[in-house]
Amino acid sequence: MTHSQALRLSARAETAADIAPDLVLQDQPLPQAGEAVIEVLAAAVNPSDVKAALGSMPQAIWPRTPGRDFAGRVVAGPAEWIGQEVWGTGGDLGVTRDGTHARYLVLPQTALSRKPRSVSVAAAATVGVPFITANEGLRRAGLKGRGQTVIVFGVNGKVGQAAAQLATRTGAKVIGVERSTGQYRGHASSPVTTFDSQSPTLAQDLLAATDGRGADIAYNTVGSPYFDIALQSLAIGGTQILISTIERQVSFDILAFYRRNLQMLGVDSLKLTVSQCAEVLNSLLPGFDDGSLKAFDVDEATLIPLSGAGDAYRKVLSGSMDRVVLAP
Repeated sequence: MTHSQALRLSARAETAADIAPDLVLQDQPLPQAGEAVIEVLAAAVNPSDVKAALGSMPQAIWPRTPGRDFAGRVVAGPAEWIGQEVWGTGGDLGVTRDGTHARYLVLPQTALSRKPRSVSVAAAATVGVPFITANEGLRRAGLKGRGQTVIVFGVNGKVGQAAAQLATRTGAKVIGVERSTGQYRGHASSPVTTFDSQSPTLAQDLLAATDGRGADIAYNTVGSPYFDIALQSLAIGGTQILISTIERQVSFDILAFYRRNLQMLGVDSLKLTVSQCAEVLNSLLPGFDDGSLKAFDVDEATLIPLSGAGDAYRKVLSGSMDRVVLAP
């Protein structure tokens, strides 16, 4: 039996300084019927992983191993999967079942999804939460493609970049909004014109960029700071997607909202299980295979061993724009 390591959180941390997962010995598990064992080769640290460590997920089961995203290799389970490189994520991982910040991960066989051959293991471990969240919002908002306009607020964040990739891949026009920048930093299938969120003429600029019509979808990755301008930027019948917020309470003009037939859509990717996420990743696989979708770059400086997990969690909590990845 191979001995390795896993992170273990015995209870929620009171502050960021208290996040110090224990390193425990872990034997390679034996899969039960319908299960597979993954040797985790890389696992991203997401903001939601850190929030879970701080007790923000009321459904969390303690003690547990944290982590949602992963890339690795099947080492036990169905014969046809042995040795195959896989990737994945799940809202249940690291919350109601042991997660990915460990050497080994036990999953239902229905959660197995082939990693794109063109994507490195470290980069594949960064795809899960951002792309699943972006895809779920755009799917539910009715993204179809050509003829539609999508404004992404917080376009240089990871979910924002994923939303821009997915929308431009369908042929939709994408406009970005970001603080103090005029340039989109991610991959896209067509140009993404980006406006400074601090500009006093932002509302007029967005209206002009949509030829006076407004956007079909406003993907708001930040929440309250962009809430009002996102509603203003929508076309008649448009939808604002919300995935996060800073302030919990906002006000808006109900009369204008219903007279313009607007919609608001909340998306919480924690509601999607690892098996449901595998179905989504399988549907996105052709895009990663043909290069129309790209994973995030991972710098060697942010590829961290499990022993440095506490510092990795605090780095993510501080707002680092780099993708922090654990390498068990």
